Amino acid sequence: MSKDRKSTNIKGALIALAAFGIYATHDVVIKYLGASYSVFQIVFFSVLFGFPVTMLLLMGEPKPETLRPKYPFWTALRSIAVVFTGATAFYAFSTLPLTQTYAIIFAMPVLITLLAIPMLGERIGIRRASAVVLGLVGVLIVLRPGAADLNLGHLSALAAAFGGALVSVILRKIGSEERSVTLMLYPMMANFIVMGALLPFVYEPMPLLDMALMALVAILALLAMWLVILAYRMADAVIVAPMQYSQILWAVFFGTMFFGEGVDQATVIGAAVIIASGVYIVLREDSRPADSQKPVLRTHGRIGAPSVPRMTAILRGKEETD
Repeated sequence: MSKDRKSTNIKGALIALAAFGIYATHDVVIKYLGASYSVFQIVFFSVLFGFPVTMLLLMGEPKPETLRPKYPFWTALRSIAVVFTGATAFYAFSTLPLTQTYAIIFAMPVLITLLAIPMLGERIGIRRASAVVLGLVGVLIVLRPGAADLNLGHLSALAAAFGGALVSVILRKIGSEERSVTLMLYPMMANFIVMGALLPFVYEPMPLLDMALMALVAILALLAMWLVILAYRMADAVIVAPMQYSQILWAVFFGTMFFGEGVDQATVIGAAVIIASGVYIVLREDSRPADSQKPVLRTHGRIGAPSVPRMTAILRGKEETD
């Protein structure tokens, strides 16, 4: 590796660390708001406040074509999955300790690898298969079925990890042919419509401070997304992708500082196992031939931020105009 490349990789890694620190702050605000408001209300307003910036991004679309998707079924399924993932992730952050939520959601690379087999025709060797099994064992260590009380928050975190994996694999399947404007707009509209329909049943009046915090959720997500895009453009994906696991450190800090959360031994061990599995999967994919499918590395995104478009769509749109 050249000295210049090493330098840009270090800069990219530092930018990614900053981005995921901002994402962790985003999740703290969600957790705070979740104590007073329904997850549907939080998602609705975060999407609402995220719309102006997204519209500016869409205005830069270079191709004046129809918004009709080339793959209606996959676009619809992905939009549903985005709505499902955002709601379940926000609920998990609202109800579970931050460290447990992150530990479970970190299983997403494992689930992406599993879903890529039937959906992308991927084949995995014994080493990646072992990493998948190890990741699933890590999830069981965190959940401790039979030894700890599991609640809807744990189920929501698992559902969010699965939903995020499904979104990523569908994006890998159709992303090279579907227009970036379609990839961005349909999920946001689906979130806006579904959450707007549910809002009258759960709405609680908000003081100005809480409304500002709703806007802050969208601002933090957009800022963090921009930094992650910058990191991926600057550094190798195999360097940037593992930086997301730094969020577990922020979870320990924020959980202790603001919510009086402790960190139990099972969560620490399970999180370490899941992270090791995820990092190994990323490293194995990076070592494969350049023309092979790499669903984990090529589906850059961050779970649980429905107020912003999937960053892979934006990266694609930028590449089309470069």
